[in-house]
Amino acid sequence: MQKLGLFQTLSQKLSPQQIQFIKLLQVPTIELETRIEEELETNPALEEGIEEPDEQAEQAEEFEEKTESNEEEISFEDYLHDDYSGYKMQGDGNNPDEEDKEIPIATATTLNDQLINQLGFLGLDERQEKIGEQLIGSIENDGYIRRELEAIINDLAFSMNIETDIDELEEILRKIQLFDPPGIAARNLQECLLLQLERKLDQTPEVKLAIEIIEYCFVDFTKKHYEKILKKLNIEHEENLKAAIDLITKLNPKPGGSSSGDMVKTQYLIPDYLLTNNNGKLELTLNSRNAPELKISRSYSEMMETYDKTKKKDKKLRETATFVKQKLDAAKWFIDAIKQRQQTLLNTMRSIIKYQYDFFLTGDESKLRPMILKDIANEINMDISTVSRVANSKSIQTEFGIYPLKYFFSEGIATESGDDVSSREVKHHLKELIDKEDKKKPLSDDKLEKSLKQKGYNIARRTVAKYREQLNIPVARLRKEL
Repeated sequence: MQKLGLFQTLSQKLSPQQIQFIKLLQVPTIELETRIEEELETNPALEEGIEEPDEQAEQAEEFEEKTESNEEEISFEDYLHDDYSGYKMQGDGNNPDEEDKEIPIATATTLNDQLINQLGFLGLDERQEKIGEQLIGSIENDGYIRRELEAIINDLAFSMNIETDIDELEEILRKIQLFDPPGIAARNLQECLLLQLERKLDQTPEVKLAIEIIEYCFVDFTKKHYEKILKKLNIEHEENLKAAIDLITKLNPKPGGSSSGDMVKTQYLIPDYLLTNNNGKLELTLNSRNAPELKISRSYSEMMETYDKTKKKDKKLRETATFVKQKLDAAKWFIDAIKQRQQTLLNTMRSIIKYQYDFFLTGDESKLRPMILKDIANEINMDISTVSRVANSKSIQTEFGIYPLKYFFSEGIATESGDDVSSREVKHHLKELIDKEDKKKPLSDDKLEKSLKQKGYNIARRTVAKYREQLNIPVARLRKEL
């Protein structure tokens, strides 16, 4: 028998206007411009330009009345499932002179196109060219072919009605493996390294030894078992092995690089904030692209006033009035969300600067204080999720360089004196210890822990391991050198 009962639950609801603000908050500058253009195209009640003072006061009053009566709401849980991972980290701000400060990160043509162009120089017949195109199409972003050749044979048979075998496929693959970049179309790391070594014009003793190491002692090489390699290859002088190892470590393990099957467009890192040091006084501004000039269409406002004064018995007239009202409301909400976005960005960054003032003044990483999202959220009286959205998608330009905001957040580590220091400071000392270690006898995590404790940092071995991994530093055994 089913039991009936009353249950009280607490759930947070966000209005469509709040959702619009949150979406705009995490949009970077270059995406914001596109978003504004889309809004201008779809809403005739929204225009570019500056509102007159009397218009601003009048429309603000109307907007307040209308938003108070709006009861349409959306579940916060539903909103959390929205995906914004496609946004790239660009910027936002307030000085026209800064708009050209765009730093190109990377530019490239399509890797697939580069390889297809090289395929055209082989002089293959039409059938073999189709096989070559299928092989090139199977190359992944990092430059490897991981798909089994038998599967590629089946693909050719079913999709192109081309019959081939392993021998012919490998023959064409070997030709593709001679393309640029060196190491392309390898089926594993060992083959990738061998392809690069075999292409070296100057086959010196070091190159020949490097080929032998990869071909016959690859597992020992990856595990840095150098003593075994010396014995297996009968290498008399350790210096010869060191020269060959140095050569191998300079090869490219990912010949595809940042290229992919899609065009890699030029990307720009545009800081959201600009921080200047004016004779010891820190001055913060938003990137000018964050302050668009938008206003409500006067003609639409007047149209709404006309409809309000007429009798609304006519159905067509009522429908028109409803459409105009919806567009006016949407335009006002959009402008309000943009302004709220600007204010939130400034409030958040001002609080971060206040918290990390010594760093922004000197650029000294050791002066970074432990700081978590909650510290800033409490300071500006906003939700942690709001601060998180700003911190994860924005950056600031300082005289010391451009920093993502999340760089300034870190947990605290207790010292012997009872003070808290930033985990970033501990990582800095950890990296220093590893950089200065004897590479023939690299420091274990236990020894690193003891060294850090001698410096006054109360830190456990597992935390040392965690920080080391976050710094992309391998374990002691893999740091060993000859």
